[in-house]
Amino acid sequence: MSALGTFFAHATLLLAVATGGAYSNTAFTAPLDTGLQAFYRRDFSVASANFEAALAAAPDNTLAIAFLNATAAQTPGNVDALIASEENRLVADPHGYTTQLRLGFSYLFSTSAGHDRDADAREAFEAALAAAPDAAGAHVGLGILRMNERSANRAKVEFLAALAHDPSDVLAREYLATLYQVDLKDPRRGLSYAIDVPNVVPQYADIDFHIASLLDDLRQFPAAADYATRGLEIDVGHVGEAGQHGYTLLARIYLDEQRPGDARRVLNASIGAGVDVEYARTLLAKLPK
Repeated sequence: MSALGTFFAHATLLLAVATGGAYSNTAFTAPLDTGLQAFYRRDFSVASANFEAALAAAPDNTLAIAFLNATAAQTPGNVDALIASEENRLVADPHGYTTQLRLGFSYLFSTSAGHDRDADAREAFEAALAAAPDAAGAHVGLGILRMNERSANRAKVEFLAALAHDPSDVLAREYLATLYQVDLKDPRRGLSYAIDVPNVVPQYADIDFHIASLLDDLRQFPAAADYATRGLEIDVGHVGEAGQHGYTLLARIYLDEQRPGDARRVLNASIGAGVDVEYARTLLAKLPK
């Protein structure tokens, strides 16, 4: 077995051992998978209903909370409506861990939509942490805030704290993978956090995109192309990172493999789908005529 093959096997074993709780409960995983499929085909009402159903089974799962908010963000005003609903719950349950956690994530998404609610998000996550010091979710939220502040080491501390409490927290693993790749320049370590997530959440297109990017950095081009292609096949509505940027990532992989014809094909597909058009045209212009 190659060194990278041994690495894959070890990383897969680590997450297989860690996986439990929500991800071993079909009452959670079935609606989560259905919600992800609906999200990626832009059926947002079905997606929202299924993410709510998943959260009924695992109320503090950070991936489901994030996707509930990502779904709401597709329709103007829906994140504000979600915040209003969660703030109303806060009146009846001011110290509730799940209430504060979900509100913190909604404030994060409100910030990404152009409203500065980071201070409110931090307050909510700190309240959630005070209510449940041994839970993972608040650490994930605080880690995202630290990443947004470009404080990589402090973000890493939060994500590692989350995994210490819940080794199967998918969102913590995804963010750690990105942090190690982009900020700490250690894609191999980043890959160790992400590589088995598709086995746990098979309909999560964006993790396939991130794994493809990590493998490209490691010059494992055939495997990188497989993951990038899989992400594109799942994200048929071009909603997430896989659908928005997967074609141009795949083109770069093909160029690294000296396959300009395949690169041209996927760049034209990107332009035809109306995603990452400017970058696709820039790459096309550099190809030999």
